[in-house]
Amino acid sequence: MTQRPSARQSQRDILNQDLSRLENILQADVLTIFGPILPGLEKIIKESVERLGSRRDRIAIVLDTVGGIVEVVERMVTVIRHHYNEVYFLVPDRAMSAGTVFVMAGDQIFMNYFSCLGPIDPQIEKDGKFVPAMSYLNQYQRLYEKAESGQLNAAELILLNNFDAGELYQFEQARLLSQDLLTKWLSTYKFRDWDTHNSTGNPVTPEEKRKKAEEIARVLSDYERWRSHGRTISRDTLSSDPIYLKIEKIEDSPTLSLDLDFYLRSLECYMSMQGSRSALFIHTRHTSRFIEYPRRTPSGRLR
Repeated sequence: MTQRPSARQSQRDILNQDLSRLENILQADVLTIFGPILPGLEKIIKESVERLGSRRDRIAIVLDTVGGIVEVVERMVTVIRHHYNEVYFLVPDRAMSAGTVFVMAGDQIFMNYFSCLGPIDPQIEKDGKFVPAMSYLNQYQRLYEKAESGQLNAAELILLNNFDAGELYQFEQARLLSQDLLTKWLSTYKFRDWDTHNSTGNPVTPEEKRKKAEEIARVLSDYERWRSHGRTISRDTLSSDPIYLKIEKIEDSPTLSLDLDFYLRSLECYMSMQGSRSALFIHTRHTSRFIEYPRRTPSGRLR
């Protein structure tokens, strides 16, 4: 007697079929990452990519993340770029913070009108929870400037004296690391085929690519501009002054848009069967891994 497949197995088969259609459309291996970017993810990505076996020259990463640790992103990019010459990122919803830095390692970025990236304000673990480094640096700078001008009150003096110099240095280095990685990856990969200036037709030099990447890094890390670590930056904003980043519109390919929607619905259904919302899900045609993460803050926010 043939045993009927479980509902979970049937849904996983549907999910794999939808992923296979995406691979055919994109002519790429597809790797899906849904969840926070925390330590240990880089090893899972390494194992998942190595299991793909006979690979195409291109990988497409379907990414949905609130962010995480940029050092983990750096190791994931090392793995992915070791195995693939061309990398696409598909962001159907959000890729915030460290996820934004990750996306900048792609040759092409695909978004819809609802998709968003975020400021690249790095997250530092402090007192058992992740905090945005730039909020500390900006507050210290504000208090320091008031002290220099003699306008600091007693309460603010106490706050200023409570800042730890070692922590401030760590925060500053984290900020610089995010900017350095974004600059390196944009100029190396995203701008690889940027050969001529649209306005003049003149060739684009490596130095011009680097300077443009540095400008984008500065804008995305400008805490005063975005006001909040969780601020969403839309496709239209990314494509406009002063960023001018080329973003591919998912809806420009109706087949891709439709099949990506099918895949995401199957993915949502499959993940809902796991019975948890605070988790990481990794999916390729050979890997389906669901990893539970402990909540790191009283509010349950993983940033």
